[in-house]
Amino acid sequence: MTEPRRPIAEMPLRVRYHECDGQGIVFNAHYLAYVDMCAFEAEKALFGSHDEFLAQRTDVVVAEANLKFRAPARYDDELVVSQYLSHLGTTSMIHDFEIRRGGTLLSEATVRYVFIDPATLRPAAPPDAVRKAYAGFLPES
Repeated sequence: MTEPRRPIAEMPLRVRYHECDGQGIVFNAHYLAYVDMCAFEAEKALFGSHDEFLAQRTDVVVAEANLKFRAPARYDDELVVSQYLSHLGTTSMIHDFEIRRGGTLLSEATVRYVFIDPATLRPAAPPDAVRKAYAGFLPES
């Protein structure tokens, strides 16, 4: 039996009024902001802080992002953004995100990050300690 995926981070948030569009629902671009906020929470969970992650002499940039919208979020909704690792390559990794209101899945995102050398901003394999920290969240095969 396959074990359920274990999130790296789960971030609660409440939708703010200014995040909603004229239709009264969260404007689509804010979902990527929610995902980005959760990614920093994951760094905090794995390394203590974003600065501690950078101290490992690595960083990440977004190479690709895909969003799927299932149901709308509205002002004052209480949401939870969950982040899961689905792939860890030589210089990149893919994370899946779920945005839920209670038991309702509102949005899914898949983001491919590329590890870079902060000095050159070129793709570079992460240090072993960084790889190991993320690898513990890979799904069981």
